[in-house]
Amino acid sequence: MTQPIRCEMRDMPPPPHNYWRLVGPGIVAGGVGLSSGEFILWPFIASQVGLVLLWGALVGVVTQFFLNMEVERYTLATGETAVSGFNRLWRHWGLMFAVLAYLGNLWPGWAMSAATLAGYLFGGSPTLIAVVVLVLAGTLLTIAPVVYVALERLIFVKVAAVLVLVVLGVTLAVRAESWRALANGFTHVGSFPDGLGVPLVFGAIAYAGAGGAQNLCQSNWIRDKGFGMGAYVPRLVSPITGSDAAVTSAATSYVFEPTGENMRRWQSWWRFANLEQALSFGVVTVVTIGLMSLLAHATVFGQPSLPNDVSFLRLEADRLRDMVGGWFGALFLGVGAFSLFGTSVGIIDYTSRLAADVLKTTYLVDASESQMYFRLVWGMVALGCVILLSGLSQPMTLLVISASTAGTMMCAYSALLIAINRRLLIAPLRIGVFRTIVLIWSTLLFGALAALTIYTQVQTLLR
Repeated sequence: MTQPIRCEMRDMPPPPHNYWRLVGPGIVAGGVGLSSGEFILWPFIASQVGLVLLWGALVGVVTQFFLNMEVERYTLATGETAVSGFNRLWRHWGLMFAVLAYLGNLWPGWAMSAATLAGYLFGGSPTLIAVVVLVLAGTLLTIAPVVYVALERLIFVKVAAVLVLVVLGVTLAVRAESWRALANGFTHVGSFPDGLGVPLVFGAIAYAGAGGAQNLCQSNWIRDKGFGMGAYVPRLVSPITGSDAAVTSAATSYVFEPTGENMRRWQSWWRFANLEQALSFGVVTVVTIGLMSLLAHATVFGQPSLPNDVSFLRLEADRLRDMVGGWFGALFLGVGAFSLFGTSVGIIDYTSRLAADVLKTTYLVDASESQMYFRLVWGMVALGCVILLSGLSQPMTLLVISASTAGTMMCAYSALLIAINRRLLIAPLRIGVFRTIVLIWSTLLFGALAALTIYTQVQTLLR
């Protein structure tokens, strides 16, 4: 049953004179995910079967573009996060998504991956380096006066470093045959290569760009950036260095009358949000997947027995050393380590943001969201350090949970986004027919992925 909405009437904030200062949430969305797919999964696929599957990355990114925009639609119109909207349909939807996000990110894999690449460069214990990475991530999120600003700046540097790396790489190491293979990869739609497991292929397509709870945090990131009605909501600030922010009623949804001026402002915000997401998330993600895959194809394509984990990058770096020079192999590993560190910061941020938002809006409405956020950040850091220092390798159970929860979440919230953007918004702002069809496709895609992953992993465990 839909819960009653306490609404506060406000005008839609006027759009800024200079939209460029608001560019960022799309880059954060793509940049946080710029490691698992772009650095490991898609280059691994390119090394094994070539570039024939790159059309699938385009399908995945386009699907997530529309998914992200429906997350943004609700926040632009109400100032609430999409998860808060879900809670208006059923009080505990947000708690379910928060729990699934923690289950999916329980193992500090990206911190360990960053530490492994740093170990290749400088030596030392990857476990101890990973603990340092986690503590640095928590510290960065704690001392930044405004958390989103610090995360955005980190991700901007990360994306810039990756783009410089791939431009140098394709200029110095890629030959004509790889460029021809790249063109074929984006044009041979529907071509599935032999030799790769169905879950790997399906997962690569479905998670190109972001995935899991990360897409939901588009709400939080555009709200902290001041998009639309989100401009009325205080931002997350550091309890140490940030300024006090006014306390906003967590149960209040902002609404504006559809006057001519308000609708003109809405249309301006909506056009900009779509453009920002298309360019900074869509284009950046497709370009980085394509060029990193191109680099892998040019260096290690056809090499047998390549590992499907971060150690694959060491072999690629060795090949780049031979082709370009020792400096470029070191640059490749260094950028990879920094990229994975940025991903670790982003994962800790969005997992904690999601949980803090759920607690604030539903269960602890009088508490400080910033205080809850930082407790959750350091709780996640502490848990990650305990797991690493205990000497545990990543158990199969966590692999199964991580692989299945992301698809389950995305299937569920694809359907829920249709519900809140049709039932909870005023008529002129509601989702249209075309985007509804795309979200139905997203629901089916991620539902099939979750079911396939669970079935495959259970069969593996039973053998």
